[in-house]
This record gives sequence, structure tokens and C-alpha cells, in this order.
Amino acid sequence: MQEPLDALENRIAELRRAVRGALADRDQERVRELRSELRRAERSWDALVTPPERPEEDRQGLASLLPVREQVHQSLTLIGVAAAPKLVSAVHSAFFGGPLAPTGLASLRRDEERSYRSAPAARPYYLCPALTSDLLSPARALACISIWPLEQRIIGPLSPRVDFLTAAVRIADATAALFNAGAASAEAERLLRRFAVNIPGAGPARPGEAVSPAAAAAAAAAELAIHADRDRDDRTNAAQRARHQLGDADQLFGVRLTTVPDTGTAG
Repeated sequence: MQEPLDALENRIAELRRAVRGALADRDQERVRELRSELRRAERSWDALVTPPERPEEDRQGLASLLPVREQVHQSLTLIGVAAAPKLVSAVHSAFFGGPLAPTGLASLRRDEERSYRSAPAARPYYLCPALTSDLLSPARALACISIWPLEQRIIGPLSPRVDFLTAAVRIADATAALFNAGAASAEAERLLRRFAVNIPGAGPARPGEAVSPAAAAAAAAAELAIHADRDRDDRTNAAQRARHQLGDADQLFGVRLTTVPDTGTAG
């Protein structure tokens, strides 16, 4: 779970610097917004490192303090790649102690786009769709965080498998961290097993045994090494094209495809 913690700690440091900058500019409205965001990031950090002696009800209480938008951000930060609503919800339930309804993510993403287009860059981050590498259009039901590099937000031909394996490694690491802290989670174990059954060599050594987080991470990393370079090339090429062709908003939310009208003529 070290990478999610590192990401949150980096985010907290960025927000603190931004607060100082807004104070220097005497922009009180911006200061209030940034401080609110900072408090939420700190609560996310607290939820991620909740010690085992704290009851599960307290973990759920920490999760419930956050708006849905921040809960989605928590889950995506842990996953580290574009993710579908069901996975976002499952990760939040397994690692942050509270349910998250996946049905609200589509409307949340639309709200994020409206907010950005009405006041670009007013928020420290936005929830946005992944982009297809061929058309640079929104990928169906895959959410990202706007501050991720463009290459990380693009889905190429091999990206679904690469992202699945990347998520498996991160979930295995997060599960191992819970085990090491004496805070084993049945939900985290079930989630890890769902990944492991789709990765050669990641399952338990014998039927009925628990999945080893270390073995699952190693098996996922081994397969990831096979696909990673080709996938990285596809994403890099698409990202270069997007930066050349698209404005800032479309680099986040994608190009909307339109239907060509029928002229009624025959060729």
C-alpha cells in the first residue's frame, strides 16, 4: 500500500504549497477551497492507515465524512489506473470501510465536466473519463483522475489487460499491508481472489487456501512485463496526438463523436 500512501502524501504537500501561494496572493476564496481539499486529503490518509485497534465502525465513520467525489478519488488513488464503477466501489468497501454506490459515478463524471468547462482548473483535480487511443473519445465507464499524466488516462489495445494487472499488484500490496498490520479484511481477500483467478500462477498453492498477496503481485508483475512496453508505446503515441490536436478540456474529457447527417443522396 506504499504507493497509494505516497500519492496521498505528495498530494497533501502540493495542497499545502498551494495554500501558502493563495495566502500570498490574498485570495481568501481560493484559500478556503484549498484548505477544505487539504482536510479531505488528510482524512483520506488517515482512513488508509487506520490502525487495527480502531474498530471497523470507526473506519466506516471516517469514510462517511467524505463526499462521494472524495471517496471515488480515494479508490482511484489506490487502484492507480482507469477503473470501472464496480471496481471503484469494491475497492472503497474493502480498504476504506464503507459502501460506495457505483450507480452515481456516471452523473458525477458529467458534473465534473460541467464544472471544468464553466470554470477551468478551479478545483485541484477532476474526475474524468479515460480516453480511447484511436478516437481520443471518452472510454465507456472508465474513470480517471485529471492530475494523472495523459498517458495514464489513455486506453490502447493492450491497456485493459495492463491496467488489470497493474490494479492487481496494487490491491495485492494494499491487502498485504492490512495483513501485516493485523487488520486482515475479508472483503480485501475476496477482491484479491477475484483478480488472482484471472492471472496465471496467482492463485493459492492448494485448493481452499487463501491467496498470497506476494504471490499474486509477483504473478501479475511477471505478465505485466510482457505487455508493458508495447502498451506504453501505444499510449505515448496517442498522448502526443492528443496534445497536438486537442484543447485542455478535450484532453481531460475527450472528443464527443457526432453522427454525420444523411444527405439523402445515393452515390
